[in-house]
Amino acid sequence: MGKRMQYEIPAAVKEAQQRFDEWRSSQPGRRPIPESLWTLATELSRQHGVFRTAQALRLDSGKLNKRVRATAAQSVSMPRQRPTPKSTFVELITPGVSQGCECVVEVEGPRGRMRVEWKGSTTPDLAGLSRMLWEPGA
Repeated sequence: MGKRMQYEIPAAVKEAQQRFDEWRSSQPGRRPIPESLWTLATELSRQHGVFRTAQALRLDSGKLNKRVRATAAQSVSMPRQRPTPKSTFVELITPGVSQGCECVVEVEGPRGRMRVEWKGSTTPDLAGLSRMLWEPGA
């Protein structure tokens, strides 16, 4: 019989091994593996292969393969979301002369869009309105 080929385990897989070992040692008896660990194993499988990842993490390669395929199918069927732009501060300076002005401000956040139009010398509470869009539970 020939020699078995050994491959070096990547650092990310070694870290995952430690996380799985810590979780297993903290569990009395057999418990379902938490989703966070399955997600980690799935991501590593895409980079390092299902069989090698399953072997290193002591997982059933068939179950891991199903999860990898399910997440791949899910990412193909789901529309891509635009990345959320980073928030920036914009200072609105009123003109020194107290004449009326017209302004339109459009704001988009994770909870929707807002368009504010106003005429006159007073401004609405833009900070409060925009907070409603960006902060969950506001």
